[in-house]
Amino acid sequence: MHLAHVDSPPHRSSPRVAVFAAAALAVASLTLLLLVALSWNPLTALDGGISRSLHRSAVAHHGTTRAFRILTDWVWDPATMRILAAATVLWLLWRRRDARTALWVAATCVLAALVQKALKVLVGRARPVWPDPVDSARESAFPSGHAMTATVVCGLLLWLLHRYGARGATRLMAWAAAVVSVVGVGLSRVWLGVHWPSDVVGGWLLGALMVALAVASYERWGRGEEEPAAPAGPS
Repeated sequence: MHLAHVDSPPHRSSPRVAVFAAAALAVASLTLLLLVALSWNPLTALDGGISRSLHRSAVAHHGTTRAFRILTDWVWDPATMRILAAATVLWLLWRRRDARTALWVAATCVLAALVQKALKVLVGRARPVWPDPVDSARESAFPSGHAMTATVVCGLLLWLLHRYGARGATRLMAWAAAVVSVVGVGLSRVWLGVHWPSDVVGGWLLGALMVALAVASYERWGRGEEEPAAPAGPS
């Protein structure tokens, strides 16, 4: 694993890019939230059509459905993702001696969970109902907690890998694992018939928004003094 030396200064992310990304994601998230809350007919029809098609496939393909249930209940489950985030916080405290960044990661994960719960209560969207369900879930549908949690945790881990200088195969494998996890968990929730597609898209958008806000705010307020001043030359 090619990570920068422990004593080398962490890489900075561009706060301007993070702010721009956060603004774009906020607009997209708010737009989708309003369309879902207002039960916009074209979106409702699209959700229904995709969900019915995937549900027929889920009922017909038992092996794929069983695999998705294992993945969504154990590998991509929000509890698993939060354990991974907690392990990362401990790593930052133990190996990197970086309490400031550890606090930022922990606070972002906690805030994301609170936002997710609040929106579920606020929107109160009903989950799909099937005469022959292949899985079940509680709470309201929007946004998908699985999709949002996976996006937040994977996004923060990718930011940390960039921050601490991951290169080459390590970076490539991390991106591949993150993309497979985020896309896979979203697909699995619709395939299993417990979410509408827009629930998943909302989870992705809100999760990415939380990461962008975390990075932008960290670069603005959380970095502290990371790079020591250069020693004075001989007089």
